[in-house]
Amino acid sequence: MTNSTNSTSEKKITADSTVTMHFSLTLADGSAVDGTQDGEPMTFTMGDGSMIAALEEVLMDLTVGDKQQVSLDPRDTFGFPDEANKHWMERAEFDLDVELEEGLLVEFGTPSGEQIPGILMEIKEDKVLVDFNHPLAGHEVVFAVEVVAVK
Repeated sequence: MTNSTNSTSEKKITADSTVTMHFSLTLADGSAVDGTQDGEPMTFTMGDGSMIAALEEVLMDLTVGDKQQVSLDPRDTFGFPDEANKHWMERAEFDLDVELEEGLLVEFGTPSGEQIPGILMEIKEDKVLVDFNHPLAGHEVVFAVEVVAVK
């Protein structure tokens, strides 16, 4: 006879689970990108678009208390930079109160209301070269996770 409340039969993460977890995302050199170590854990539902597919795959079948760390290639995460995603914009399109400098990450609104990041690559008197590739494109990332709850 088995006990259905046995804690050894923890619920595994599946494609429709709601997951609460602590995580860190770093570059291969150890530079921190994102994470929850010093704050509240993150809660999301698998497949809701909060996480890229490769990160969700790492979570599949984990249970509460499980820890996992994996290095992911750019092809499985944010892809590789594409020159077609770099665009010249008129300087007048930028807020005059913001001091523009190369390397600055700026949020741009799309006609649909979505916000997308762009990195200022080159600044001229009347125009600015903006790189709309994902800031992590071309980088190997290390994803570490500790599962706190699974529903």
